[in-house]
Amino acid sequence: MARILQIEDNDDIQKILRDFLSEEHEIIQAYSGTEGLRLFEIENVDLVLLDIMLPGKNGEQVLQEIREISSVPIIMLTALGDKQLISQYLLAGANDYIIKPFDLGEVYARVTVQLRGVTKSRKQATKQTNLSIKNITVNSDTFEISHLEKSVRLGKKEFQIFHALLQHPKKIFTKEDLYESVWKEPYLPGDNTLNAQLSNLRRKLAQVDDSTDYIETIWGLGVRLKGED
Repeated sequence: MARILQIEDNDDIQKILRDFLSEEHEIIQAYSGTEGLRLFEIENVDLVLLDIMLPGKNGEQVLQEIREISSVPIIMLTALGDKQLISQYLLAGANDYIIKPFDLGEVYARVTVQLRGVTKSRKQATKQTNLSIKNITVNSDTFEISHLEKSVRLGKKEFQIFHALLQHPKKIFTKEDLYESVWKEPYLPGDNTLNAQLSNLRRKLAQVDDSTDYIETIWGLGVRLKGED
């Protein structure tokens, strides 16, 4: 099962695609370019279905910003039949396009082809991607944490936070250190973004293994990976 981010402001099209694709995949929905970029940053996405005409940032802007940080497959959804514009989007980094109104069989075929490339790349990867901490195994390819029969997929920022802690197991990270190492931008005092992501990460760790604490708060200093008791 792949995770597909739909960025589309039309409710009817969102519903049609969600109902059709959710039989085989997990669908994440965004209704503006700005919301789509925010979700892309925090979720681990395998493919993006991207409308061109969007409120907030338009599809072309979203395409450019995603391409600055990721090679995830992007399929453009467009009502435009202008071949020159379509060529422009492909040259800017889109992998494929679908012209509205579309046939669901065509959507299925184009999505399947792009996801096939993702699957092939994963299978060809030879690097060991599993990390472990106490009872939990962490898969760096899928962002999944697992223990026994339980597994949960972390969002992108949740994984990056956990990975930073795993790389420096004895280090106490201040909020500034941890935020700037993950977001790559200055930390603003009072920003609650990091706290929210840490809370989500702790909750997901507990879902997989509620018998062990993995992250501890050192009051007045910051957070670190919790050592063996």
